[in-house]
Amino acid sequence: MDKLDKFLSRAEGLLVRLENTLPGAQPQPPDWQSAAAFRWDHQQRVLHPVLNFQRIALSDLLGIADQKQRIQQNTLQFVRGGTANNVLLTGARGTGKSSLVKALLNEYAGQGLRVIQIDKQGLIDLSHIIGLVQGRAERFILYCDDLSFNADEPGYQSLKAALDGDLVAFSDNLLIYATSNRRHLMPQSMQDNQATQYVGDEVHPAESVEEKVSLSERFGLWISFHPFTQDEYLAVAAHWLAHHGWKAGMTDEVRTAVLQWSLLRGSRSGRVAGQFARDWCGRHVQR
Repeated sequence: MDKLDKFLSRAEGLLVRLENTLPGAQPQPPDWQSAAAFRWDHQQRVLHPVLNFQRIALSDLLGIADQKQRIQQNTLQFVRGGTANNVLLTGARGTGKSSLVKALLNEYAGQGLRVIQIDKQGLIDLSHIIGLVQGRAERFILYCDDLSFNADEPGYQSLKAALDGDLVAFSDNLLIYATSNRRHLMPQSMQDNQATQYVGDEVHPAESVEEKVSLSERFGLWISFHPFTQDEYLAVAAHWLAHHGWKAGMTDEVRTAVLQWSLLRGSRSGRVAGQFARDWCGRHVQR
């Protein structure tokens, strides 16, 4: 009997997944109170709760005060029911773009903020996700991490239409926050620039350039991140050293080790500073 019950349970689960993949099938609404973060499963067309979401506070993010203030203000407007913009966070790797989105969720989850993480393949399902959240009291951020496209990818056109131009209205309780190392989300080639025309004193960009800029321009708020200075990098390292239990502060020995670590990694960023702190404290802090 137990084997039969298990078989029927597995068969029922398979049927649910198949129904969700059929044309015209509507995804099942999740339990929005079970978690503050969710991940969109493009294959099954369902939302899975993320129960072990990374706990990071806004106060942990140093060296990006201006960026933090701008996105926090936009998110606060949104959470309070006001108008706000879709956000594109671009620039140097490891400087806190993704961490900012996670910190915002931890800051405002108690006020009804929810985050749905989606990859670019899942963007073709935007209309289904909009249907799931429309009319809900919660406020939703659709979070696309490390986003970039080629022009022929289906998710590119879906996102472009949803941001500005689709006949179907975008839900007023949903914003898109995307991070990318590319300012315009698409690769640009020398051939694109060579097709630019010069008429007198005027510059007329090629159509291919205009196309590649058009998606990023549909984000109302652009926030740029830059490589850390040495002082900013050291300050972030000191913060994470203290966070992981190092009590001696930034001694000459530690300072030298921090700088050597960045040289080996070829980068000064918050991510690199945090990785150093975990390594150093793992070897020197008694538990």
